[in-house]
Amino acid sequence: MAQLKIEIITPKKVAYKGDIVSATIPGTIGSFQILVGHAPVVSTFGIGAIRLELDKDEKKYFATGGGTVEVLNNNIRILADSLEAVENVDVERANKAFKRAKERLEEKSSRKTDVERAKAALERAKNRIELAEKYSVAGK
Repeated sequence: MAQLKIEIITPKKVAYKGDIVSATIPGTIGSFQILVGHAPVVSTFGIGAIRLELDKDEKKYFATGGGTVEVLNNNIRILADSLEAVENVDVERANKAFKRAKERLEEKSSRKTDVERAKAALERAKNRIELAEKYSVAGK
């Protein structure tokens, strides 16, 4: 079976590199799938799940906070603002981040809250929690 090559890079490291059958990316206006022979593209993507199909029986999921993807000649390069393999999600930490962001949005104090930043933090935490629950790693 034809393969795609993928490299996922975060600001801290190369998070994943290998051969895959397909990738599904959370585009800013809807998810899109990349298969062998995909047209060249450069696109941004948003908060959501990156799904890699390694072969017909094995898939890998990542929670992401957005970034940029480039597809060229069956090579995919993802520059992710944040990325976490779903099996590594710390649900307790994500719940605390969700609670903190929600409290910041609900505050009525004189302190200035960066509303957009708090909304983004809330969405990232919610995404991590939902993916952990969906893929049965909530006990971690």
